[in-house]
Amino acid sequence: MTEVLFKVLIIGDPTVGKTSFVQRYVNNLFRRDYKMTIGVDFALKVIKWSDSQNIKLQLWDIAGQERFTSMTRVYYKDAHACVVMFDLTQRLTFQNTIKWKKDLDTKCSLQDGSPVPCLLLANKCDLPHREVDQAEIEEVCKEHDFVGWTEISVKEGQMIEECMRFLIEEMMAKHAALDEFSESLRQPPQQTIKPRATDIQQQSKCSC
Repeated sequence: MTEVLFKVLIIGDPTVGKTSFVQRYVNNLFRRDYKMTIGVDFALKVIKWSDSQNIKLQLWDIAGQERFTSMTRVYYKDAHACVVMFDLTQRLTFQNTIKWKKDLDTKCSLQDGSPVPCLLLANKCDLPHREVDQAEIEEVCKEHDFVGWTEISVKEGQMIEECMRFLIEEMMAKHAALDEFSESLRQPPQQTIKPRATDIQQQSKCSC
């Protein structure tokens, strides 16, 4: 049985439901009284991906307060994927997803230099009031190179497993591509055949 370890970042503004999302996904629990995250919290989830492979997800729940953003470069290091969350009932949290995505892209990339796969999640779709429509989300998703987006409800457990499975599939595809990239770097360079000086001299002589 082989095991693959992936580091997944959970980022976004305060109070959008990041900690609740992690707890719902890892433990299938939901509480209303989570304390504010200080710096970063961690959670681990092991998934049986196939008969021969397990996936170990290391989830980094990163605080959204402004005073912690100076540490994001350290938190982002070696990440394989990212979730950017916002609250459908608070428009500012949606607008700030662009800031979070840019912060990620400027501070972190995969081994081959490509951007970290990033999923955009619109939380609290169970509430009747909303300040962001789907067309706006779709536009931001395309313009800022998110791998996809969906509405979720952490409270009701809607689309939590589905969105994370989608992200894992993205990571597995990247993992396979990076393995090929790493293998190509390990290959010895192809030898080039250089003509001998005498050959060059003979070719340069006039035949007339």
